[in-house]
Formats: sequence, structure tokens, C-alpha cells
Amino acid sequence: MASDDVRRRITELREQLHYHNYRYFVLDDPEIADREYDELMRELVDLEDEHPEEVTPESPTQRVGHRPVSGFAEVVHREPLLSLANAFDEEELQAFAERTVRRTGDDVDFVCELKFDGLAVSLIYEDGRFVQGATRGDGQRGEDITQNLKTIGAIPLVLSEPVSVDVRGEVFMRRADFAALNERRRESGEPLFANPRNAAAGSLRQLDPQVTADRPLDIYVYSLGYAENAGFATHGERLEFLKSLGFKVNPHVKYCPDLASVLEYILYWDDHRGELPYDIDGVVVKVNAVSQQDRLGATAKSPRWAVAYKFAAEQGVTRVQDIIVQVGRTGVLTPLALLEPLQIAGSTVARATLHNADIVQNKDIRIGDYVVVQKAGDVIPEVVRPLQERRTGDEKVFEMPLQCPSCGSTVQRASDEAATRCVNTECPAQRFENLVHFASRNAMDIDGLGPAIIQQLLDADLVRNPADLYWLTAEQLLDLERIGPKSAANLVAAIQDSCGRSLDRVLFALGIRHVGSEVARDLAAHFGSVAAIMNADQEELAAVPSIGEKIAQTVCEFFQKEQNRNLVARLETAGVAMVGAEAQRTKDALEGLTFVVTGRLEGFSRQEVEERLRGWGAKVTGSVSRRTDYLLAGDDAGTKLAKAQELGVTVLTEDQLVEVLQERGVSFDKP
Repeated sequence: MASDDVRRRITELREQLHYHNYRYFVLDDPEIADREYDELMRELVDLEDEHPEEVTPESPTQRVGHRPVSGFAEVVHREPLLSLANAFDEEELQAFAERTVRRTGDDVDFVCELKFDGLAVSLIYEDGRFVQGATRGDGQRGEDITQNLKTIGAIPLVLSEPVSVDVRGEVFMRRADFAALNERRRESGEPLFANPRNAAAGSLRQLDPQVTADRPLDIYVYSLGYAENAGFATHGERLEFLKSLGFKVNPHVKYCPDLASVLEYILYWDDHRGELPYDIDGVVVKVNAVSQQDRLGATAKSPRWAVAYKFAAEQGVTRVQDIIVQVGRTGVLTPLALLEPLQIAGSTVARATLHNADIVQNKDIRIGDYVVVQKAGDVIPEVVRPLQERRTGDEKVFEMPLQCPSCGSTVQRASDEAATRCVNTECPAQRFENLVHFASRNAMDIDGLGPAIIQQLLDADLVRNPADLYWLTAEQLLDLERIGPKSAANLVAAIQDSCGRSLDRVLFALGIRHVGSEVARDLAAHFGSVAAIMNADQEELAAVPSIGEKIAQTVCEFFQKEQNRNLVARLETAGVAMVGAEAQRTKDALEGLTFVVTGRLEGFSRQEVEERLRGWGAKVTGSVSRRTDYLLAGDDAGTKLAKAQELGVTVLTEDQLVEVLQERGVSFDKP
């Protein structure tokens, strides 16, 4: 049972972490470095591990950690989470304003907010603690996504006041984060999200909260569905109240005394929305006075005191110069429209994917057509439709080639797929994309091995598959363009260094269809080695949480091919780790020992040291106590070093740590 001192320290740590979360995620103005935050979190984790009876749902440690669920429970909203009626032009907006004046019998002023292109959610707090989160659903009932919402740092787990409220907000994804997420999915052969809203919605409806935690989600809150003992005169006061509780409210909210100022706000953001880091698809106009909102009431679907003014998608007209076909890592042939360059949403568009042959046929897009182009979610260029009235008769109908444009092999299309594939695994285009993927940052992260070098290696016939990389010599690389002795040596060293990548990254790097970084992590955690995965049948694979029948089938098919099993064998011979940290550790070597790591290390990263120590059975904590056996102290060790010296704890340098480990039969040599 925890002592009073321990309880006080746990409370103190939670308050500090909640405060620093607020500074970082809501105010975007952190007061401490990430390292200091991590140390506070680690100390709290250790204390809660030692005293599990002290863990509470609103603890910062509980943002991620719940097991995957089999489905989402239904939630009945205490107050309906209604959608908004739309207005598409000034005339419809004028009609809305006239209706509000007529029905209230008073002059009306407004509050205008940006309309985020995300997913509406409800956040329920009881006595200031976050207890439940739900999707909008049909407005009356939604889905319980509490654990997924907890992973969003901008959602406070504890409010600044112990109030009971139902807060409404919009979860979204910033454009840059969306682009990075799609790039990771493209590299792993996973389907791309169409736009940031699609990505945010898909992330929130993951059955595994860990998947959601890995997605870069954010939120702005904009209203109250219910507030205990509320007495607000205006909507503006509600927003100030939400900010005072610790919520993130968009800074571009504006009070507008009349319709003319509303229109000015709308026109400004229609012109400047491309300058925002996230997507908006319009402006929400709300009656400001709460008493007038109450008098106006709502229909079955939407409030009468608010309207969403929807922006038209930014579009342009250009000409399709050609339609080419690209061959991806998994052999999929993708038609790509080459366009006469035009400016849309702040950038130049010169090409747009047409996805597959069915889309080209259904939209009847031809080479030489003038087409309407827009950016889906203001991000991804999309050909909306051809302007058939501008055809001259010289346009050419596109046909998917019967042979792969890279290797000339006959292509195939499964009856249940829209994709056409080259099934020749020796296809040069696939070989190139596989190597690029293998060396990419989220896979083996081979520094200096980019697409240009890979193409040279293929052209020189120095490599044909990823395993060949590990037998390259610096002398061979000197024959490549713009590769000198130093860069050749560095590249060979970087390739060899990648042998130590974790099992999940090795699995991801293999390029198994549908196995992205998240699925690879689940497979690695469940099976512990590539050998165990290779020998698992489809039923065993499908039993892993988040691994469905389709993924299980593709994993089985991958490892059934002799060339892939040979690839794994050669990678293992080259020294690439084929077992997880848990499987490769020397069992119980450091069992019963407690370490603390502090300061700036030179030979290792702190994360690497801590992961290895835990892997060998040691306990690694964030604070020094009499129970600490060793403190590994780097430069700028600070107060932890002083406390260790005061308590008589053994202090180690990096070299001394290596010696201690060697004495216990484990090796962790400095580079």
C-alpha cells in the first residue's frame, strides 16, 4: 500500500504532466524540453507500477495502454449532437439571417467560426474528469471511442475546475501530418487515405487504441451540449469558459455584429484558407445570444440558430497531355494523368493519379481531354470530370496495357480487385521500389541510400534484392557517380548498422503486401521472430489482434514463396536481426537490478540503453531512490547524480556500464 509521501508525489507528477500537456498541445508553448517531460512521465509510470492500486482513469499514463476492443459500444447523447443546415451562397445566408430576426423579433448578432473538415465528437466530463467520448453517429446515438480519444494530447483528462460538462469538438489532421501518414502507407503498400478528414475518421474508429495513438490527430472544441449550472449569456462566453477549463479553442473565432461583417469574414477565409495548416470547408455562423438560440430551437436534424456556409471546392481546368502507367512496389499498375500545369489551392499541379482502369473508364477520361481538376481535401490532385463539350475528336481513349511497361511481362487482374498487377517479381520497377522501401526511414533507415543511389546500384547490376546490399564493398561503390571514398565508406557502415533494427522494422522493410508499420509491430510482438511468422498458418496469423483474414492470407502467401524465404535466410546470414528483443535477450541476466539513466550520453541513445536493460530483465525507473542499484550518468546529469551520491548509489559511466554487463554475460559494445 502506498505511503502518504508516495501518494503526494503521484498527485504532484500528474498535475505537472497535465499542465505541460496543456502548454504543449493547447497553447503550443511548452515550458520544458521533451526529455524533462519524459523523465516526469517515466517516474509516474514507475510509481504506478509499484502501486497499481493508485492508478486512476484520468492519469496521464492511461492515454494509451488499453487492449484492442472487438467493437464499439453504443452511446446515447445526453443532448443531441445535431448536424448543421448548409448555405452555399450569399442569398441563402441572407435568408438564414432574415429567418432568425423574424423568429426572435429582435436584432441579431453572430459569432463566426471556421468549419473544420474533420469528425465531430462529444467529450463527457464528470467532476472535471474525462469519462467518455463518442462519435456523432446519427445525432442521437454514437459510438464509444473513449480510449481512442484519450490518445489525443489536446484533449484534457482533467479540467481546471471540477465541473460536469458535455463538450463538442472536431477531431482533424493537419495537412503536413496527413501527407506524411499517406507516404508511410504508400511505402508499405497500404491503401491511401483520400483526404485528412478520411484519415482522421479512420484513425478514430480503430479497434486498437495504439493504432490511433500513432496517428497525428488534433482537436478544436466549439460548443457545449450540456453544462452543469451553466448561465451563459452568449456563445462567446461559452467559448471563453471552455478555454478556461483547458480546452483548445480555435483562435480565428470572430464576433460579427451584422450580416455584412459575417460576409467579410467568409470572403476573407475563402481566399486565405490555403494559408491554414489544416483543411476547412466553410464557415459556421451562429447566433451569439443564448436566449435567442433557445427561442429559435432546432428541427429534428439541425439547430435553427446556426448555419454552415460551404465553400466551393477550388477547381481549375487544364488539359490531359498524356496518361502513363507507373508500376508500384507490389506490382500494381497505376494510371497517372500528366497535365498542363495549373495553380490550385496555392500550388502547381502537373499530374494526378487516376487510381485504376475502372475509374478512367467510368469517368471517360481521354488523352487530350480538357478536364476539371481539384484538390481532394485541398491536398491530393483529383481529376473530377472531362469537359466533353470541348472535345475535337482527336482525343485518345486510354487502355490499360496488357504487358508491364517496365518488364514486358503479361499483367493480371483478379476478379475481386480493381488493381491490375505485374506478377513478375523480377520486374525492374518492382525491384527498384522494393529497395527504396527497404532503405526508407520507417523501415531499415539506411542513411545515404536514396533512390538515385539505388538506381545506380541496379544499373550496375550490383544488387538485385535487399540482401545484396549487405555484401557491398566500398570499392564497388567507388564506381558510382558522385561517390568518393568517404561517402562509400559511410554508406557501407550505414548498411551494416541497419542490421540492428528492431524486428517490427525488419518485417515492415520486407514489403509484405498490407503489412504496414502498425501491423508489423503487432506481428513482431505476438510471434517474436521471423521464423515463427513464416511457420504460422493462416488461422494462427488471423488470431492476432488487428490481423484479419486478408492480411493473414498475404503474409502466408509471401512466406510460401521460395525466393522470399531465401531472402530472409540471406538477410539473417548477413547479420540482420530476425528475432525480437524479448527473444534475443539473455534471460534474467539483470533480474532484480534497478537502473536509472540520466544525462547526455555519447555512445548510446538513452532510449536504446533503457530498452536493452529492460530486455535483459532489469527494472529502469525515472527517479533515484535507495532501491536503485546503478545510475548511468552522462553529461549534465544534474540532480539525479547528486541524489545518487547522497544515497550511496553506484554511479556508472558508459564504459563502466559495458563492464558491468560483460560481467553478467551480456554484450553491449559502444560503437
